[in-house]
Amino acid sequence: MNIQHTFRRTLLGLAAAACLPLSAWAQAYPSKPITLLVPFPPGGPTDLVARVLAKKMSEQMGQSIVIDNKPGANGNIAAVAAAKAPADGYTVLYNTSSITLSPALYKSLAYDVQRDLAPVALTAVVPLALVVNPAVPANTVREFIAYAKANPGKLSYGSAGNGNVTHLAAFQLVKHHDIDATHVPYRGSAPADVDLVAGQIQFMTDTINSVMPFVKEKRLKLLAVTTSQRMSLFPEVPTLGETVMPGFEAGAWQGIMVPANTPKAVVQRLNAEITKALQSAEVKEKLAQQGAEPLGSTPEEYGAYVKKELARWAAVVKATGVTLE
Repeated sequence: MNIQHTFRRTLLGLAAAACLPLSAWAQAYPSKPITLLVPFPPGGPTDLVARVLAKKMSEQMGQSIVIDNKPGANGNIAAVAAAKAPADGYTVLYNTSSITLSPALYKSLAYDVQRDLAPVALTAVVPLALVVNPAVPANTVREFIAYAKANPGKLSYGSAGNGNVTHLAAFQLVKHHDIDATHVPYRGSAPADVDLVAGQIQFMTDTINSVMPFVKEKRLKLLAVTTSQRMSLFPEVPTLGETVMPGFEAGAWQGIMVPANTPKAVVQRLNAEITKALQSAEVKEKLAQQGAEPLGSTPEEYGAYVKKELARWAAVVKATGVTLE
């Protein structure tokens, strides 16, 4: 599914909707600071994008948006906190695609994403990139596939953790081409990238903003991206879909959710403010600097997308055999 284009087209219509009158209750909202729960550590790829959006929304709404980082358990600690928070619009979850992976990965969860949380809007997507250590004798995806198949059992690939999207994207590439390679899970992208640069592992599908500095310094080779179309930042780099995996698309998408039963008028207000912020030239520029691309959606579209992603990743996770406590 082409999420960049499917949802971007909704932005203009939603901006117009932002001008429509809401209920008196929602017009008074927000009357105090909003807490934005971020499920990953400060300074990380998700946190950086969340802060760009929060700053702009705060300016628009005339109220502070306080970032509360709650890392751990593949994003589930923050998700549980949001699910249990009052449904008044003052506790908001900045979630990532991990929220649709967790139901398949964990034997039990303290929340249900479709029952306990309500979608507000998709915000951005950070494409994944297939990168290899410079010692790997391949300068294209096809050369890499050929090299990997000619050297069964000799290559290893890293990830930001078992069941992370960086793991599952690479797993699909390996499985699709019947490559014999070893998965090495790390606690986050940073240590995996360090080992990839050092040659301890040979390849990885990581978020573009994590590997971009190493690519620019020529300490890693960028062979392909996982978007449906080539990235404007790297127009010469092909997609996996156009080269070795027709139709393939994956990314670390992000969005905003609120506790279930949050008043519809508040959800609409938040959606309108997110839409307006994503249209800002300033926000677009700052996201581009991080390799992120703005999305945007209605709450209904986001809910439908989450449902599809839950089914999609359940099948992939089942194929990996990975389960987490």
